[in-house]
Amino acid sequence: MSIGIGGAGSKLASLLDNGRCTIVNVSESEMSKVEAAKQMLAVSHSTRGQFKGAGKNPEIGKQAFIPICEELSSLIQGNMVITSAGGGSGNGITTLLLKKIAEKETVSLEDKTMFVFILPYVEREAAEYVENTISFLNDPVSEAIDSGNTGNMILFSNRMKFEARLTEAEYNSMMITSFREFLNIPFKGDQMELLDGHIDHQDFNIYKTKPYFNHFTQFTFDPGITFSEQLRDNWNPLLLAPERAIEALFLLEVPNPTQSTYIYGILDYFAEDDVTPIYGVVHNPELSAPRITVSLLYSRKPAELVDDFKKMADKLTRRKLKKSIEQFVKLEAKPLDINQEVKLITTPPPPPPESEKPVKREKMPLEGEGDAVLDILKRLKRLK
Repeated sequence: MSIGIGGAGSKLASLLDNGRCTIVNVSESEMSKVEAAKQMLAVSHSTRGQFKGAGKNPEIGKQAFIPICEELSSLIQGNMVITSAGGGSGNGITTLLLKKIAEKETVSLEDKTMFVFILPYVEREAAEYVENTISFLNDPVSEAIDSGNTGNMILFSNRMKFEARLTEAEYNSMMITSFREFLNIPFKGDQMELLDGHIDHQDFNIYKTKPYFNHFTQFTFDPGITFSEQLRDNWNPLLLAPERAIEALFLLEVPNPTQSTYIYGILDYFAEDDVTPIYGVVHNPELSAPRITVSLLYSRKPAELVDDFKKMADKLTRRKLKKSIEQFVKLEAKPLDINQEVKLITTPPPPPPESEKPVKREKMPLEGEGDAVLDILKRLKRLK
């Protein structure tokens, strides 16, 4: 079962589980718009939060977490949480949820939670969303990963939505379709003829409990091209690009059973990186060409992700400043005459006119001042 937190997370959880999910939100009015089996209202002390949601303020989400802390912490065990990293409700509630998980000494495999985060696109979304995401990755996500108490973390990005100019509904559908391809791996192993390897539900569930970032993708497999080239050209554009894999899992579907030997080239690729993947090869007669669904687990540190966001945010800030200067500061262009400038520097200023010359006045000695001067000169034998 999935648990959607905040507006974006709730919509995706409902779409993934066809309405059979749990959703959590600060805003009762927003929550009522999403189909769900269970609704949890996170009560906020802010009147604005209860009626309009937390907006871009995670502090409202953090306040609202307190009344539902125990119930939500219990509910997520062994399940999946979907939330936005930049919003107020999703960020605030999930921040304290992750901190609570990180504080535990140990979490059993069956109780580990898989997290799905939606990251903003720096080039197009509000600066508050970006700043919230930087804090989120740098603090609670980092602590949770280091504790080893979570399952996989999946980092979706809104970049493609803006660059391809998609509606929110279209993009949500694309993310869920891609995610389902990964989640359906063990079911395909059950339903189709197994030709090689083996991925059952237990193997798959254990894989999901690994405390690493997960990048998954699916593409048509071409035996005439090296797997490294195919993988490089087919990263999932909905997710952040991965780092070097620590662990991996893949399912190869082939229309012809004789094509099962294609796995050897794939295994060679992983062997070069000292990775022994979990894999399966199944016969899918409905396909016209082989297809592969592959997942890579990597341990890129959140601090590096934060650096990427900061670089993009700083770049955007510099562009905005440059535009502001160009728009509001008008500097007049003044032609420079070199000969005239030299003449001005080397020509001395003219003497002031007679009327402006200072008048020299003789100093009149003060009373007794002349006698004192004469006495001094006499003592010095200068006067006789």
